[in-house]
Amino acid sequence: MTSKGQPGPKVPIRDQATKDKALNDEELVAELQRHMDADRFGVLYDRYSALVFQKCLGMTRDRDLAKDLTHDIFLKAFVNLGKFDHRSKFGTWLYRITYNYCLDHLRKAQRRRTDDIDEHPVKDGLAEDRYEAELLALRAERLGAVLEALDPEDRALLLMKYMEDLSVKEMMEVLELGESAVKMRMLRARERALGKYRELYPEEA
Repeated sequence: MTSKGQPGPKVPIRDQATKDKALNDEELVAELQRHMDADRFGVLYDRYSALVFQKCLGMTRDRDLAKDLTHDIFLKAFVNLGKFDHRSKFGTWLYRITYNYCLDHLRKAQRRRTDDIDEHPVKDGLAEDRYEAELLALRAERLGAVLEALDPEDRALLLMKYMEDLSVKEMMEVLELGESAVKMRMLRARERALGKYRELYPEEA
C-alpha cells in the first residue's frame, strides 16, 4: 500500500519468478503455504520433476507410466503442501509421497494379476552381510531382471539402497520406520532377491 492507502505497484511476473528461483526449498514452501500459487510451485516442479520421474521409472520399469505417476505425484504434493510440517527436508517429504504413491499403484496392479504373493521365511539377522555381498556380486543385467521379478516393496527398498545410495537414516525418514524395522525389511528384501536370482538363473547359483 502507498502512503495514501492505494495499492502499490505489482511486482512484475518476470521479477517474481527470478526471486522465487533464488529461494531455497524451505523458503519457497513457506511462501507457498502462505499463498498457494501454481507458478511458484512450478519452481519446485522444475527442481524435482526429473528426480521424481527417475524414481518412478526405477520402480515401474515403464516410461509412459512413470510420466503419468510423476504428474500425479506433483498434483498430490501441491494439494497436500499445507500439511508439510518442515520437520524433514522438502525433498525427503516428496520422496515419501513418490515411494508411497508408486508402491500403492504397483500393489494394486499386482493384486489384479494374482492373489497369491510368495512369502519366504526370514533368516537370522546375522546373514545380512552375506546377503549383501552376494547381491553386489551379481552382474548388472542379472540384477535388473531380479528387481523386475520382485514384489514392488522389495524392489523399492533395494533401489533406495543400491541405486540411490540412501543411508539407513534417510530410509527411516522416507519409510517413517525405526532403525530395526528398516534393517529387517532390507534383510528380507535381500534374501528374497537372492532367492529370485537362484530361481531365474539356476545354472549360476
